Amino acid sequence: MKEGPDIAHIAALIGDPARANMLTALMSGKALTATELAGEAGISAQTASAHLAKLSEGGLVVTRKQGRHKYSTLANDGVAHLLESLMGIAAKSGHLRSRTGPKGAALRKARVCYNHLAGDMGTQMYDSLMQRGLILHGESDLSLTQTGAAFVSEFGIDLDTLQRNRAPLCRDCLDWSERRAHLAGSVGRAMLSRMIDLGWAQRLENSRVIRFSSSGEAAFAKHFPL
Repeated sequence: MKEGPDIAHIAALIGDPARANMLTALMSGKALTATELAGEAGISAQTASAHLAKLSEGGLVVTRKQGRHKYSTLANDGVAHLLESLMGIAAKSGHLRSRTGPKGAALRKARVCYNHLAGDMGTQMYDSLMQRGLILHGESDLSLTQTGAAFVSEFGIDLDTLQRNRAPLCRDCLDWSERRAHLAGSVGRAMLSRMIDLGWAQRLENSRVIRFSSSGEAAFAKHFPL
């Protein structure tokens, strides 16, 4: 008998088209009901609930009851990281589900990847931080330099609080549209949250698109130049 992690089981869970659509919808970072996920997958609510049970058992989603409804989210950042990587592989191989259009262009420019900024602006932020020596690749991880820590604090992020959390501060995430890295981890999450708090950008309802205002784009370019 073979020993070790059973990747075939996880791959089978993700590989079902309906479940794949449901997981992609949860990449918005929002908690969704079975009915909402059924709409994303084009299936009945009852079938969606059955799929959610399998995804929950497989450790890919977490479902919580609030009032009369049950809401599901991705289980953790690692699941989101895996899904974004798979999207990158699919895009690179030419396996796209729809033709390029206005919504596709907006997703490619700036979108949320679970809880951090992705798309062209996400990779620009990552490249800017890397080129200026604010983040650095170690032997096995990505970390903030001393200058980077000062930059993050000056940007209005409480780094001490982030460091007390168990989640990694910085992590690479392969961007499916740019096919380059963007910044994940607690710093990546805090960066996007801070941009929204500053009024630079807003998340479009029922979408993964992040829309920057003209003044927000100018401020972004000033803080993350290339």
